[in-house]
Amino acid sequence: MANITRIFDFPYHQLETYNLDKAFTTKYNGAWKSISTQEFINQANAISRGLLRLGIKPNDKIAVISSTNRTEWNVLDIGILQTGAQNVPIYPTISSEDYEYILNHSESMYCFVSDVEVLEKLNAIKNKTNLKNIYTFDTIEGENHWSDIFKLGEDIGNQTEVEARKDVVKPSDLATLIYTSGTTGKPKGVMLSHNNLVSNVLDSEKRVPFHYGKSKALSFLPICHVFERMILYLYMYCGVEIYFAESIEKMSDNLKEVKPNVMTAVPRLYEKVYDKIVAKGTDLKGIKKMLFFWALNLGLKFEPYGKNGWWYEFQLKIAKKLIFSKWQEGLGGNLEIMVSGSAALQTRLTRVFAAAGLPIMEGYGLTETSPVISVNDMRNAGFRVGTVGKIIDHVEVKIAEDGEILVKGPNVMLGYFKDPVKTNEVMTDGYFHTGDIGEFDPDGFLKITDRKKEMFKTSGGKYVAPALLENQFKQSRFIEQIMVIGEGEKMPAALIQVNFDFVKEWAKIHKIIFTSTNDLIINTQLHERIQSEIDKANINFGHWEQIKKFEITPDTWTVEAGHLTPTMKLKRKVIKEKYANLIEKIYRP
Repeated sequence: MANITRIFDFPYHQLETYNLDKAFTTKYNGAWKSISTQEFINQANAISRGLLRLGIKPNDKIAVISSTNRTEWNVLDIGILQTGAQNVPIYPTISSEDYEYILNHSESMYCFVSDVEVLEKLNAIKNKTNLKNIYTFDTIEGENHWSDIFKLGEDIGNQTEVEARKDVVKPSDLATLIYTSGTTGKPKGVMLSHNNLVSNVLDSEKRVPFHYGKSKALSFLPICHVFERMILYLYMYCGVEIYFAESIEKMSDNLKEVKPNVMTAVPRLYEKVYDKIVAKGTDLKGIKKMLFFWALNLGLKFEPYGKNGWWYEFQLKIAKKLIFSKWQEGLGGNLEIMVSGSAALQTRLTRVFAAAGLPIMEGYGLTETSPVISVNDMRNAGFRVGTVGKIIDHVEVKIAEDGEILVKGPNVMLGYFKDPVKTNEVMTDGYFHTGDIGEFDPDGFLKITDRKKEMFKTSGGKYVAPALLENQFKQSRFIEQIMVIGEGEKMPAALIQVNFDFVKEWAKIHKIIFTSTNDLIINTQLHERIQSEIDKANINFGHWEQIKKFEITPDTWTVEAGHLTPTMKLKRKVIKEKYANLIEKIYRP
């Protein structure tokens, strides 16, 4: 197929070009189950026929809420789009109230859910929505199963109607509404067209090295996140076999079972992988431990393309053979590339994984830009530590006078659903205002320095960029999450959620007796140790930016408790409200 212009063109292109036996693979009841490209298309067409028999019309909205990535989601996605209707993916971890808002705001008529847990949250509010029916992927007694739509679509008599619907879908037509998780206020419905996502796939493809028709991918990042969804279309286009990870807990097992060549994730997952590797190294004894930390420290100094000279490269060769090869084995043995998006990646992770032969290609984008704006690429000197790479083809970026990144291109959204006012607020002469502050280096690599809205001034009139500080402090194994505060105050300070697992182990080693978490977080030795970690990181910043005081929060910051968005970003306003007493203690003791 020479010309791909709509999202549902991708599977047909894959059939003509690669015709995979294992296009999509999901684990059910302990066994991996695959479907071929042809089976995928057949199932999508059956869904389309079933939806037409349900009375689905062009521009109707169908919501999907799934706790895990799975084959069913993708079949349903193509099945919906072929009818000219739109798919509205919803994060499973948000509150029932947000479910209600999104379902009503989007005018969703039907909803597909993965499991009992999601169903229960949905059932709590479904009477306040206009949903005609709910279907489940898992078999749940007394509930409509998604196979009911297949049964409706068994008769191929209306396939000509499906083809007629497909023929009238234009590239500029709306394909999906993706509600941004948002750190403040109600979610906004981002309208993305077929062309928004298709253009982003075709322009990103040049930056990601695959063995076309042969590579395997492990998909973990929630598919309701535009980054993973675009990546899955990219895999389809390049003939990459897609395997869906079961959960974060099973990630390690799944990597060894699937042996993927590529995976995508958010920085938090890579941080956890790194911490787990370092914890194993810490448990080693004698010469093995010494070699492990020699290799690790070598990796932390990594610069690409042999910039550190022949002696460093010689040592790295030894480190790869003795130590880093075991990292590769632990991640399945075939992993060649990892892609990171959604938040800033710590440079130590970029360096050490690249040194280990497991490069993480950090990219940058937003839901409103479908999402990719720029991405690193190891080939052709296209990789630079501490940057989000060079801008992809057909996308234009300029830096405004105040440092904000502005983006123009075929990937920029149609606007916010039912909200022309907010749309106009973020668009100027075709440029989308990202809300991120950034700069280009002399070679055209883009560097993100902070979120415009998150920067604040101290009472002394000095600007502080919290994200830069937070990323540096999170390199400590003691610190799981940190939020820098201090707007209008005399100095910056921080709220810290410690890495409870690590801190408990550290306490045992140092014979610190504690009977509860609260006991531990008020321990003087722990406070002194964290102070030393902060002192070490403070050296990298100007005097006015340095963290002068901190308080440890007693609980874990989670999506469910409202501290984090579904993409693991800090909900700063919520965190400030939750710990108002600790903030008072810092500034007005």
